[in-house]
Amino acid sequence: MITKYGYDIYFTIVALCVVLAVISLLFIEPKSLRFGVVAIALVVFGFSTNFFRDPERRTPENNRGVISPADGTVILVKQVNEPEYLKQEATRISIFMSPLNVHVNRIPISGTVGNLRYVKGEYFAAFEDKASEKNEQMVVGIESGYGKILFKQIAGFIARRIVCNLTMGERVTAGERFGMIKFGSRVDVFVPLSAAVKVNVGDGATAGETVLAELAQ
Repeated sequence: MITKYGYDIYFTIVALCVVLAVISLLFIEPKSLRFGVVAIALVVFGFSTNFFRDPERRTPENNRGVISPADGTVILVKQVNEPEYLKQEATRISIFMSPLNVHVNRIPISGTVGNLRYVKGEYFAAFEDKASEKNEQMVVGIESGYGKILFKQIAGFIARRIVCNLTMGERVTAGERFGMIKFGSRVDVFVPLSAAVKVNVGDGATAGETVLAELAQ
């Protein structure tokens, strides 16, 4: 299934690939060049289909669990100060999303959206630590029945389009889709220090399925 958040770009790319392939088959000579152009069109089509895919996920039934909002690799688990929403020392869990990962983002915990802020920033490589503060990002806070968490959709060096369809005061459910970051990116999740972290640097994360941490009761 192709995500609805990518329909505009995906179907434009598909149309261009079809037109390019048809033109090359009808008008380009010699054959070696013709089939080379068709091969490029097929590669672009395949990459786009892979990037905008949106598989179903089974979210664990864990009310205190903070579920990964993104597919990717855990690149950082670090104690930091979070002054915006948690307003205390927190653990930051950073997940790097490569262009080959699923880029649809999912809600990490059930609750109410209590913070929503868009930041028009820079475009450092997403795996760099300064990207968490300097890059374009959407900052989302959720008030759950077990406390607050904060997470950030962070644009990378290539990504220039963050999609987030949340609104302030909206009730959300863990595992449901809420947006995406297009063409390479990162997501940071901030949990209280009292939360039990369940992942380590280098671990893979699956959006809507992997438990990153458990909030204290």
